[in-house]
Amino acid sequence: MNDALEVAKKPLVAAIDGLAFGAGLELSMACQARISTPRAQLCFPELQLGVIPGFGGTQRLPRLVGLKEALEMILLSKHFRAEEAHRLGLVDAIVSPEELLSTARHWALDISESRRQWEAREILKFARDQAQKRAPNLKHPLICIDVIEEGIVSGPRAGLRKEGIAFQELFFSYTCKSLVHAFFSQRATLKIAGVTDLGLMPRNVTKAAVVGGGLMGSGITTTLILNHYPVVLKEVNEIFLNAGVDRIKANLQRHVRKGKLSEEECEKTLSLLTGVLDYERFKEADLVIEAVTENVKLKQQIFAELERHCPPHCILGTTTSTINLELIGQDTNSQDRIVGAHIFKHTSPQAVIDLLDVGKKINGFAVNRMFFPYTQTSLFLLDHGMDIYKIDRACTEFGMTVGPFRLAHHFGFDVAPASGKQYIQNFPDGVYTSLVSPLMIEDKSRGPGFYMYYEGRRKAIPDPETMKYVKKLRSIAEALTDPQLMKLEDKDIVEMVLFPVINEACRLLDEGVASKASDLDIASIFGMGFPPYRSVISGSKQYANSIGAKRIHVKLSEWEKNYGQFFRPCSYLSERAAGVVTLSASTGQAKARL
Repeated sequence: MNDALEVAKKPLVAAIDGLAFGAGLELSMACQARISTPRAQLCFPELQLGVIPGFGGTQRLPRLVGLKEALEMILLSKHFRAEEAHRLGLVDAIVSPEELLSTARHWALDISESRRQWEAREILKFARDQAQKRAPNLKHPLICIDVIEEGIVSGPRAGLRKEGIAFQELFFSYTCKSLVHAFFSQRATLKIAGVTDLGLMPRNVTKAAVVGGGLMGSGITTTLILNHYPVVLKEVNEIFLNAGVDRIKANLQRHVRKGKLSEEECEKTLSLLTGVLDYERFKEADLVIEAVTENVKLKQQIFAELERHCPPHCILGTTTSTINLELIGQDTNSQDRIVGAHIFKHTSPQAVIDLLDVGKKINGFAVNRMFFPYTQTSLFLLDHGMDIYKIDRACTEFGMTVGPFRLAHHFGFDVAPASGKQYIQNFPDGVYTSLVSPLMIEDKSRGPGFYMYYEGRRKAIPDPETMKYVKKLRSIAEALTDPQLMKLEDKDIVEMVLFPVINEACRLLDEGVASKASDLDIASIFGMGFPPYRSVISGSKQYANSIGAKRIHVKLSEWEKNYGQFFRPCSYLSERAAGVVTLSASTGQAKARL
């Protein structure tokens, strides 16, 4: 159909008002001109779903806007608003909605076609290099570049043939299935049985407050003010408050450096922040988030104060993922409005609906407990002699955004002790006690971390002194090198690091902390940088299911026998290893099939 439109004798003009995504944009590009309103948005989202534009987009877009811009738009699934699309030549004119059709008709009367010159070779090479740097495990961006090149070298008909063949092959690929699964799972996170199906409407959250200006609290505050929420930030004294405000300022400056904010917008955003040392201003809050260290008594005191100072409708949130929410709120009469990294049985549906609405606006997610074994197993391997950077490299080459030690370096070792103690109290069988880690935390002479940074902390390189230092600490701790673990290849390291994560995900499903496996997939993708083209646990072809519950169970059992109860498979995983159902099947499904 698009081919017929492109060669039609009668000129055709696309009138775009609103979204022109994917095939809709490809249809408009087969026309001889495109006229849009100011609110139009244009995008090729196909690569986010594991395929490529399949209706002529790879051939027509480069001819319209030039090769460099076309590659960027397709490979990054970049959204263009009308003004930017007009600058590139993708849209020929912008008019008001009232003038759209009359202008399009006028253009159709005196259309003319233009040709563009190509300087393709270097641009294509640069695009391939960038695609491989961004996602070395993904093939479809490179295939997309090949298809575009075919059209340039051999003409549009040859390019269209190659596009059709590539689209069909990619559509049935593992990557496409995973990315489509992630796409729908992300939308499914907003659906909770017995909550979102009650017809409740979210109440208007206009003002927020945060208790604690540390790494987590300042990050949450930054996200809220960037999304235009006025925020009151409370700390215990002026020194901590100033430090928290400085972190927020630094976060905003990163947005300025990346071109996401102007200096004027940065100042305007910062004006939404108010720092305080008491709870007086909390009486105006619709949402409060507690973000202090993992200490039960401290959190109980804070929530008792919040109940006294916050209005009755205010949602009371906590960043904990290790402490039982019932325990945190036991000294209050407000358990129906307390929420955390998960929702517990007393939380009212209305509070959940309100929080979902805020989360949808700020794209928030929490996933700490599920990925606690990620760093735990890595410390286990470190204790037994493995190179830190070998572990990180294996994980990043698998597709993780950062390795476990780079992650620990980023968050700081001061976070680890409090979290570790809390995990030991709540999940004594699921914690590995490191020999080397406590020595690193206690040693203040060297500074926390494994990496050196340059280019304003954007680039990280291994610190050559780190492994010498770790070797010295291992000797002090009398940690023994395990020859078998030293022989592990990258694939085996990834399994040893991630199988305990899958085991913890199974526990979360079994305990009802997560209502469905796909929620954990989305939490892992957005919260921990797990590659979306794999997904952790749900879907017929996702990472855990592709390996199989039986193999995961066998390996965990083997490691438990050799190295202790930290690796012990949970009952949920054991049931699935013994049966025929997938890891993502509900407990009810598993019992029915068994």
